[in-house]
Amino acid sequence: MANPIAFKPPAVDPRTELNRRLDAAPTEHAEAVLVVWDILQAAHDQGILDAVHGVISARDTIFGKLADYAKLPEGKAAIRNLLATAKLIGELDPDTLDQLSRILVSTCDERRHQPPLSLWQLFRRSTNEDSRRGLAFLTSLLSGLGRSLK
Repeated sequence: MANPIAFKPPAVDPRTELNRRLDAAPTEHAEAVLVVWDILQAAHDQGILDAVHGVISARDTIFGKLADYAKLPEGKAAIRNLLATAKLIGELDPDTLDQLSRILVSTCDERRHQPPLSLWQLFRRSTNEDSRRGLAFLTSLLSGLGRSLK
C-alpha cells in the first residue's frame, strides 16, 4: 500500500507581495503619478475639491431632500419623464442626429441676416420632395401627439 506524501505549503504573508508592489510603484508608474498630482492641484485651484467636500459633508441633507421630492407626485412624474427621455435618446440614430444638428446650425446661420420669405416662396419651397418628406414627418408627429392627448 502506498504511503501519502507529506506536503506542507509554505506560509505566505499577503502583505509581502503588496509591499513589493508598493516599493516598485514610484518607478513603474512615475508619469501616471505626476499626472494625478497635476489633476489634484488643478482641482484644488479651481475649488472643485472644496465643492466635493461640501457635497460629501451634506450628503444626508441632499439625499433627504431628494427622497422628499421623489415622494411627491411631481417627483415621480419627473423620474418617469427622465427615464422615458433617456430611452428616446437611446433609440435615436447618432448619424441622423448629427446630420440634423449640422443642418439646423447652417440654416440658422444662413437665414439670420436674410429677410423672411414671402408666402409664394414658402409654397414653392414646400413642393420640393425633401420638404414634402419633412412635412409628412411633422404631420405624422402631430397626429401621434393629438392621438396621445385623447
